[in-house]
Amino acid sequence: MKKIIFYSYLKCSTCRKAAKWLENKAFEYQLVDIVKEPPLLKYINIALDQYSIDIKSIFNTRGKAFKSINIDIYSLSREEIIQLLLSDGKLIKRPFLVYEENKVILGFNEIEYAKLSIKD
Repeated sequence: MKKIIFYSYLKCSTCRKAAKWLENKAFEYQLVDIVKEPPLLKYINIALDQYSIDIKSIFNTRGKAFKSINIDIYSLSREEIIQLLLSDGKLIKRPFLVYEENKVILGFNEIEYAKLSIKD
């Protein structure tokens, strides 16, 4: 079974929906509270590489934390983006799912999640 790390926020309905999907499909995963323990630097870097076309997609742009920072994220360097994301887990798009230690899925998309079982 592949290793899945599932960064989630208890109050996030999308996270709960994604967790339920994983459980219904009998996936085992390590649950991590994204607010108490933001993703490791290596996972943030993977997400930045995967979503480099639109850096904004890594951020939880609908959340209060993002709206309160009032920063043009497109003007930030990669290092500044990393520091910002690591400073507050609520800024990160969630759920933040890591599998095989080298792939990240942001948000919940059943089609993307279904690909997890295809690669077994």
